[in-house]
Amino acid sequence: MHGGNHWGGSLEIVNSNSIAEGFADSNHNRSNNNNNNHSSSSTDDWDRAALHSQRFHHLDETQQSWLLGPKETKKKNRYVDLGCIVVSRKALKWTVASFLIAFLVIGLPVIIAKSLPKHKSALPSPDDYTLALHKALLFFNAQKSGKLPKNNGIPWRGNSGLSDGNSTTDVKGGLVGGYYDAGDNTKFHFPMSFAMTMLSWSLIEYNHKYQSIGEYDHMRDLIKWGTDYLLLTFNSSATKIDKIYAQAGGSQNGTSEPNDHNCWQRPEDMDYPRPVQTINAGPDLAGEMAAALAAASIVFKDNTAYSRKLVKGAKTVFDFAREGGKRRPYCRGNPFIEPYYNSSGYFDEYMWGAAWLYYATGNVSYLSLATNSGLPKNSKAFYRIPEKSVLSWDNKLPAAMLLLTRFRIFLSPGYPYEDMLRMYHNTTSLTMCSYLEQFHVFNWTRGGMVQLNQGKPQPLQYVANAAFLASLYVDYLNASGAPGFTCGPNFITLAKLRSFATSQIGYILGKNPMKMSYVVGYGKQFPRHVHHRGASIPSDGKKYSCKGGWKWSNNPKPNPHNITGAMVAGPDRFDKFHDVRTNHNYTEPTLAGNAGLVAALASLTTSAGIGIDKNTMFSAIPPLYPQSPPPPPQWKP
Repeated sequence: MHGGNHWGGSLEIVNSNSIAEGFADSNHNRSNNNNNNHSSSSTDDWDRAALHSQRFHHLDETQQSWLLGPKETKKKNRYVDLGCIVVSRKALKWTVASFLIAFLVIGLPVIIAKSLPKHKSALPSPDDYTLALHKALLFFNAQKSGKLPKNNGIPWRGNSGLSDGNSTTDVKGGLVGGYYDAGDNTKFHFPMSFAMTMLSWSLIEYNHKYQSIGEYDHMRDLIKWGTDYLLLTFNSSATKIDKIYAQAGGSQNGTSEPNDHNCWQRPEDMDYPRPVQTINAGPDLAGEMAAALAAASIVFKDNTAYSRKLVKGAKTVFDFAREGGKRRPYCRGNPFIEPYYNSSGYFDEYMWGAAWLYYATGNVSYLSLATNSGLPKNSKAFYRIPEKSVLSWDNKLPAAMLLLTRFRIFLSPGYPYEDMLRMYHNTTSLTMCSYLEQFHVFNWTRGGMVQLNQGKPQPLQYVANAAFLASLYVDYLNASGAPGFTCGPNFITLAKLRSFATSQIGYILGKNPMKMSYVVGYGKQFPRHVHHRGASIPSDGKKYSCKGGWKWSNNPKPNPHNITGAMVAGPDRFDKFHDVRTNHNYTEPTLAGNAGLVAALASLTTSAGIGIDKNTMFSAIPPLYPQSPPPPPQWKP
């Protein structure tokens, strides 16, 4: 054999004998057809030089291997016929091995886990806010007046105030029930209404949290205890009223006769006259009562009859608030009210009450009133006055504007409400800015408490309210997808505002220079000499007289009963706190203050879930835009 190509190109191995034979045949044919087929046969001619070379240069097998390379030996693949498909045996082995490994790694553990006995997963450990919240709610149980249920849970409390309002001939059974305001035994209806509104607001926004920690029914019971009583304070079955009972019990300054302040007695032992204060004008009180009843109607929307009763009462009392010729503060000239819960105005209650009535009824006339330009003008809502950004039983502006900002954030009603709602939204952001230390609107103590009441006594109720508003605003913005808000040129993240709320509640719970928890029963160190009549007098079966009970007020020993969950008035502007029963500016708790604490704690706890319930608040609001008209009837020729 020879290499058949000596000039390059494709290599072909040819046999020299066949070439010679071909050459001879070619010669013979050429001699016979030389003349006739010369042109056609020329293409079959062989190059004699090439043939000559091929005939005389024989290549042995070694030389041939140089040209051809080693002989290829292919390994024969083995296949398996599976019927519908033929696969190589190697691929089949790898596939089976892969399935086996997957079963051992994934399938077998799952089978084992499924076969084991099932146990309920443990609930997450409650955080500090949840633990404090459980206790804070008990304060309201301790403040109940009237005939107490067996499950009230406060062993040193019993029935009291069963003769309240006996002189009110138009109220069947008198004014029995409700809550005592603080360490005394007076029922102030103005701060009581505010406390019920705050509790309802908290429960509406965070009902999933209350359910998760097992306090949902407890909260509803506390709210209903208050609203049942408020419905007694006016003719709630009527559509028009001319008076409201504004207070049960109390005292006049400068008198020596027995009353709630001159006597130190357990509420169960009260034996002195408890006068009832009646008002014929009072848009502030009536507006707050309307807010409380309307908010509660949303809480109890699953109880149709009771919810409607609350709505009806809210409408009636709000009409009283709006009645012309009777627009003056409810406390004006009343010596039983004015020194204690003196109202500074009523336009904030108009905005507050109208907002809640709109949410409760869906009636746009209330929304029109809440967004009427006269309300923020007369209440000075847009004047950038620091005191106007502080929520309290007296000033509802920051809460009312936040409540209406909620409406703008989630429902965007547009014209004709958008302009005013946008201003409420902007003012709400500025309120949050004022709470932050970096903007120097309010002074701060060295221990880290914002002085929202300008360094005056009893600061914690304002701190708790501000923490609630800040935390709730964070939840609104977070639910809308907003990362933060602006304070002038500064962008404030939601985390920063939330940090303000957590720092202030942390201060209340013990992160302060005194290392003192200002919530009774929470933590290791808390006030033991709370200014509270019922908690300071022992349950020894003895009845102490009006004057005889004062020995327990002056007793230097700790109270025989801890009034669990009570947030006391708090430290002074130097972070100093004196645990003395005789100074109410340090150690007296209040109903309104504790309502703000409950709301703040619920907003901050994460062991019971996060976020707000966006929809329940709007359940009574109809579609904001007209529905599409029905299609025209089919055309007929």
